[in-house]
Amino acid sequence: MLPNPRQSTESRQAEIIATMLALAAGRNPADITTTDIAKAMNLTQGALFRHFPSKEAIRLAVAEWVEAHLMARLEAARQAAPDALRGLEAMFLAHVQFIREFPGVPRFVFAELQQAGDSPVRRRVQAIMQRHRQSVAEVLESARAMQLIRQDLDCRAAASLFLGAIQGLVIQAMLVEVPVEVDEQAAGVLRLYLYGLGARP
Repeated sequence: MLPNPRQSTESRQAEIIATMLALAAGRNPADITTTDIAKAMNLTQGALFRHFPSKEAIRLAVAEWVEAHLMARLEAARQAAPDALRGLEAMFLAHVQFIREFPGVPRFVFAELQQAGDSPVRRRVQAIMQRHRQSVAEVLESARAMQLIRQDLDCRAAASLFLGAIQGLVIQAMLVEVPVEVDEQAAGVLRLYLYGLGARP
């Protein structure tokens, strides 16, 4: 039986995305060229461009991959929890674990947000953050409705703080170049966050 060309293309595209993220874990994603990606994969640039027409197309595919996999991970954590508050905890830890597994992701996100001007990739990254913030806000609203947290809580502000806490952990880890620090400090940061929500012990 002949191989499925579509499946072959999808597999190669997935490999290119993984390579981009692997390279981003150790250097500024903005400096990564298609030559760097091709070299890391032992491909020619011509072979690379058969699967993605440009570097921007690769970056957009990476953003789409991050959105699909991160949001799926967070939703699974939320659904497996017995209540909204435990779901919030599970989402926090699932996000931290995702970053620990894919350290190139936060570097990629930060690099795209720092790019001057507007672009489809930057808009996609901003949309991911907005979708994540909205998902957290919905869980917080459910927890408030169940009287598991303070009734006067501003859920939108608390959702922004949720993402900010994770981003703070990531930045600290990037500064000291010890990714495991994110995992080690996450539990303490989460306890402080939940305390601020007025969560029941």
